[in-house]
Amino acid sequence: MTERGVEAPWPPDVTLHGEHASLVPLTPAHGEALGEAVKDGELWKLWYTNVASPVDMAADIDARLAKRARGSCLPFTVIQDAGGRPVGMTTYMNIDPVDRRLEIGATWYRRSVQRTAVNTECKFLLLRHAFEALDCIAVEFRTHFFNLASRRAIERLGARFDGILRNHSRDRNGNLRDTCVYSIIASEWPTVRGHLEWGLQRPQGGDAL
Repeated sequence: MTERGVEAPWPPDVTLHGEHASLVPLTPAHGEALGEAVKDGELWKLWYTNVASPVDMAADIDARLAKRARGSCLPFTVIQDAGGRPVGMTTYMNIDPVDRRLEIGATWYRRSVQRTAVNTECKFLLLRHAFEALDCIAVEFRTHFFNLASRRAIERLGARFDGILRNHSRDRNGNLRDTCVYSIIASEWPTVRGHLEWGLQRPQGGDAL
């Protein structure tokens, strides 16, 4: 509870530190650096994603923070520890504080850190916090049916395919989207954790998984 008796959002704000990257609560102060990061790969031009353009980044941050105030998400800025620069965003979303389940989504990274240990470690940090600190019963991942790179990345984490939500929503162009749903449940976490730790410890240290 807060000082005024209003229940604070769940999960509470937290900073998660790793060897390759850290996750810090998103703030408007990150806007300029994130606007530069998204230019690496022109990520907003990928039709199957919903990534803000540089000119829309401030509005996107405001929208995420408004959802945070309503308790429906917890957005993070991804900080690459080598240089301390923001390189992307990710979010706990579709939060269910009663049954303690959530989704990891609305994630993007500048192209130069995609398929590196940064992504693997961020997912590890988020999953570990969800299962070991927040006592979640399940964590979901959702992605566009045609986002094959995202689907492969989710599968490499060890998430199981739950199915496809057909005509689940409309994309920014108004087209109907089929959404692929994956999840990791609490009983699977110890094995998934070992898999991710092994990937992060591999000698090449780059494309961890």
